[in-house]
Amino acid sequence: MQSTKTDVAIIGAGPSGLMLAHILNQAGISCTVLERKSPDYVLSRIRAGVLEQCTLQIMENLSLDSRLKAEGLPHDGVILADGERVIDIDVKGLTGSQVVVYGQTEITKDLMDAADGRGFTRIYEADNVQLFNIETEAPFVTYEKGGETRRIDCRFIAGCDGFHGPARKAMPNSDTNYVEKVYPFGWLGVLADVPPATHEVAYANHHNGFALSSMRSLTRSRYYIQVGLEEKVEDWSDERFWDELELRLGADIAAKVTRGQSIEKSIAPLRSFIFGSMRHGSLFLAGDAAHIVPPTGAKGLNLASSDITYLSEALIDYFKHRKSDGINNYSDKALNRVWKSSRFSWYLTTLMHRFHDGGEFNRKMQVAELNYIAGSKAAQTTIAENYIGLPL
Repeated sequence: MQSTKTDVAIIGAGPSGLMLAHILNQAGISCTVLERKSPDYVLSRIRAGVLEQCTLQIMENLSLDSRLKAEGLPHDGVILADGERVIDIDVKGLTGSQVVVYGQTEITKDLMDAADGRGFTRIYEADNVQLFNIETEAPFVTYEKGGETRRIDCRFIAGCDGFHGPARKAMPNSDTNYVEKVYPFGWLGVLADVPPATHEVAYANHHNGFALSSMRSLTRSRYYIQVGLEEKVEDWSDERFWDELELRLGADIAAKVTRGQSIEKSIAPLRSFIFGSMRHGSLFLAGDAAHIVPPTGAKGLNLASSDITYLSEALIDYFKHRKSDGINNYSDKALNRVWKSSRFSWYLTTLMHRFHDGGEFNRKMQVAELNYIAGSKAAQTTIAENYIGLPL
């Protein structure tokens, strides 16, 4: 069996795995990245990209933010609507900070393009990845490539391979050590090459259900509406979607909607999933391998970035200074921020969606909360602080 050695084996070549590899490589720590899919497949995965300061800071520290700065779209606020009124929350005015819209696919592309010249190993289309000896200081990973089984010996393994990857499954009690909330609806999303109705992201609460207006660029828009889990994409023609979207967004925003042919249409169920621990022995989890949040609030990629910030600092401290406090505290530190961000996503999901089993009481509570937000600077400040991302 062919064998190689590295300091850190990273499973998963999405944005979190590549961020970690770049940071460790910059610090002189060797790493190897394993990815089950091809580079083209990784880049074909379309995800949202509302970036908090922690994500922006990583890209700046890596000197990989030139395209982000040129093409990213700064957003100074966020909009809450209820069909009859629009509540503009001045995020920058209330916090002094802002988010930037730049697709997750673009982040991944920037990280991939720079990897070739930075000296760390990436292995794509690595099949049947398995983890061994994670309770020891000498773990190793095996994988299949070109019909051969190969082995990577390392000191640590970082699982950045998502919910279905082998890293989380290698954790003790992986089938029971988690907390989960499954919402009784999903988001029907449409991507279209049309100018956005709103520059800022707009969340709308309507009797028929939730709707969202967002932009990918000045000429490409992403819209969502809440649908039941029994709904099928083929039952939603473009015309039906646009009609329902405009109804839910309310007259003020709907008047600015430009209709067009959808170039992508899909339904994503909503749920929260948080694994009970992000470290076991020499194995660490980061990103979707450890937690999934609803897209409400755009916390997924940004939580992965904060995980990578904590984990990279801990690993660098271990390899450069032989200090173990960082790796010992990683799970608690990361989960503390995960729970806070998940709370905000849950809050916005609960506030802006229609729960058909909640009755009129829940609906009245939503209206009362929106009334409070509309007239309270303190409430708007709380939303703004969470929207830009809580401090690391």
